[in-house]
Amino acid sequence: MRKISKIGVLTSGGDAPGMNPCIRAVVRTALYNGLEVVGIRQGYKGLIDNDMYEMDRRSVSNILNLGGTILKTARCLPFKTDEGMEQAYQHAKARGIDALVVIGGDGTFTGALRFSRKYPDIAVMGVPGTIDNDLCGSTYTLGFDTATNTVIQAIDKIRDTADAHDRLFFIEVMGRDSGAIALRAGISCGAEAILLPERATAIDDLIANLKEGHMNKKSSSIVIVAEGDKNGGVYGVAKAVQQEVKNYDIKVTILGHLQRGGAPSSFDRILGSRLGFAAVNALIAGESQKMVGLQANHILMTDLEAALNQHEFKLEEDLLQMMDILSI
Repeated sequence: MRKISKIGVLTSGGDAPGMNPCIRAVVRTALYNGLEVVGIRQGYKGLIDNDMYEMDRRSVSNILNLGGTILKTARCLPFKTDEGMEQAYQHAKARGIDALVVIGGDGTFTGALRFSRKYPDIAVMGVPGTIDNDLCGSTYTLGFDTATNTVIQAIDKIRDTADAHDRLFFIEVMGRDSGAIALRAGISCGAEAILLPERATAIDDLIANLKEGHMNKKSSSIVIVAEGDKNGGVYGVAKAVQQEVKNYDIKVTILGHLQRGGAPSSFDRILGSRLGFAAVNALIAGESQKMVGLQANHILMTDLEAALNQHEFKLEEDLLQMMDILSI
């Protein structure tokens, strides 16, 4: 079992609500166990630039309710090079860091795995922080619950004005490679159609469904489009439908980055705390190159390499069936 004395913690890639509760749990769990903690600003960029600082209990006071990340985040292309990674390693060693907790998504984990294989004397533990909910080894990732609730609140408000004006709204939500937010938000809001990257939807079928809905005296319609849908994006879909569906006044709304912001939900605050706590305990136990995740309400570990295998990640089949049946 390797002995560690100082943990570096960073957030990388896209920010996600729940990262701050996770940082808090990492810091306080490490300090409780007699370890030192270094906060690394702006992800791997902070390692390369030596932008780090010692953290104590007060460093993470009053951050549970904050969205974003107090450590800031960035995507760092130099970390993909051998030179950048070597510079990051030298700065980490100079600080006495012998373990890292990295909070982020697939890009973050790819960098962490490569770094740990190149420099195995620094243990690495991953925490899944991405609103896309697309990592194997965790039923839910940090930020997904909050982002989905933010989308639901926005769609509920849009539904009010859609109904008042007999309008058809096409609403784009985040999810370049994952339709998780679109699927759950669409079912929660009673969307007439949900377009997902994982499932091809023919425009002709969409048009037929919307026409049928109008014949059944629907006063408004909501179509959710994940940004990774293969029909040319939300504007492309809306334009194709507009040529055939004349009964509705068609509007397009892109929710954009508001989905990343806001105070984390109770679920994400607890999940972040559980995962941060587990990540530190796993490092103390001598683990490395693993991800801590939530499975069947238990915290379990998955090899980073397995967690990155998104081809195995699938949307829930019952939700996909419900999507078609409940929208009729």
